[in-house]
Amino acid sequence: MVKPGNHCTGSLFFLLIAALLISGCGSGGNSGAAQALGGVKATPAASGSGDPLTFGIIYPMVNPTYETITENAETAASLRNVRLLVQAPDEANLEQQIRIMEMMIKQGVDGIAIDPVDSDAIIPVINKARDRGIPVVCFESDSPDSRRIAFIGADNYKTGEVIGSTVDRLLQGRGMILVENGMPHMLGLGERQKGLLDYLLHNTKIDVLETQNNDGSEAGATEQLEAMIERHPHFSALISLDFVSSASSILIWKAKGLKRINVALGLTPDVKQSLNNGQISGIISQNEQHWGESIIATLLKAASGFTVPEFVDTGITEIYP
Repeated sequence: MVKPGNHCTGSLFFLLIAALLISGCGSGGNSGAAQALGGVKATPAASGSGDPLTFGIIYPMVNPTYETITENAETAASLRNVRLLVQAPDEANLEQQIRIMEMMIKQGVDGIAIDPVDSDAIIPVINKARDRGIPVVCFESDSPDSRRIAFIGADNYKTGEVIGSTVDRLLQGRGMILVENGMPHMLGLGERQKGLLDYLLHNTKIDVLETQNNDGSEAGATEQLEAMIERHPHFSALISLDFVSSASSILIWKAKGLKRINVALGLTPDVKQSLNNGQISGIISQNEQHWGESIIATLLKAASGFTVPEFVDTGITEIYP
């Protein structure tokens, strides 16, 4: 059961995105298969006339959710005269993100989308790109004090509140939960956690036994989850606030045969399958499967000299068995 409720922006937003992609700049460039180049996935532009635009996408780390976003972006780019350069550190690493962005600035790309590991530390390099005339958008997690032109994603504080409401409903307002989150310096993840904790404090009698941050490491998340479960064997539910935690929780639930409530963040094929298999009790999605097309549409508009909305809200969707 998919429950967008009042949290999802609905089909209108995505129809507008599709219209922009269909009616935007003329198509052109060289055709060919996507290829991996030194850790950078370079996707040639669609065939046609004119010089292609080149957009860079920088993720915090390698993760299946980001692969889904890339596939969506490639589909959108294939309709336009756009070539993609996609890169991510193997594990979350601020220095590598900065080096990747510096490389893209040096190459003179036509636009950059970044999911910043550290919202404050990334400010100078975002502003450097803007000084060179390169539009920059953030997605998933924002860097609002930089000169990025837009943020693409959902309201992360509201996402935390929705997760809190989901846990409240599943536990009927009482119980003891564990919370696993990602990188502490990612603004969006901190906002999600604050939204969750504020909702639980003001609306329920649910106790938060422990919270942990995995710093973007799947091995670290698995180790932390196992340790938390050992310390709190009578917990009622686990809440994952990032993609890495969600994936690690599935492994733990399968290995231990747990029947406790498990609420995941993000919709990937594995997470969806685990919902059907009973390892996941509910999924809160920020409609990340559409972020790629939103990135392409926003950067296309900006590269063409048009003003773009500062917040491209992709909404929140609740998914249950």
